[in-house]
Amino acid sequence: MSFEQINSKVVRTEVAPGREVIARRGSMLGYEGQVTFRPISGQGQGIGGMIGSALAGESTSNMVAEGQGKVIYGFRGLHVTVVELGNETLTVEASRLLAYHAHLSVGVEMIAQGGIRQAVAGAMTGQGLFTSKISGVGTVALLSHGGTVELPLNGEQIGVDPQAYVGHTGALNVDLKAAVGFRDLVGRGSGEAFQLQLSGHGRVYVQASEEKF
Repeated sequence: MSFEQINSKVVRTEVAPGREVIARRGSMLGYEGQVTFRPISGQGQGIGGMIGSALAGESTSNMVAEGQGKVIYGFRGLHVTVVELGNETLTVEASRLLAYHAHLSVGVEMIAQGGIRQAVAGAMTGQGLFTSKISGVGTVALLSHGGTVELPLNGEQIGVDPQAYVGHTGALNVDLKAAVGFRDLVGRGSGEAFQLQLSGHGRVYVQASEEKF
């Protein structure tokens, strides 16, 4: 059962045995039926997942909804975007996750090239280079400021502000590029010192704001 969009900021989903839902703690607005909630923590598995979580701040606490019934989710009045995964992978910042089906496979990966120097650049922009990766067939609900825009890519390359980036699906190459010039150094630039460059075939989700979570 997919997530039902009640309005731009609230979704509802059914919970059943084998159809449990993992959501951000504090996002449950209401429920009906015989549903129970249990806290869980962590996004990735193993040492790699732990390192990724630490570097990216991927320490968002979650809860799993179990039993039989319906649950309504929303978080701090943020906009919600529902993404249907058809045996594909969604790469997304952990802070942007509202809820997803528990049977989906979740891990942590580095989305950009360039090693430690670019990891430092990612920390400076607030754009963690280690992100959550969700794969399989199911539904994911994402959070954003002002809603999201879906940008399809069919082999071309686009640039995205790191603060506006929410996530992406498909076979995309992602790189973080520094564009610092003299005007940026003296404080007279546009402020766009870093850009995420994405290319390949897939979909990119961009929020209508550069505001951090």
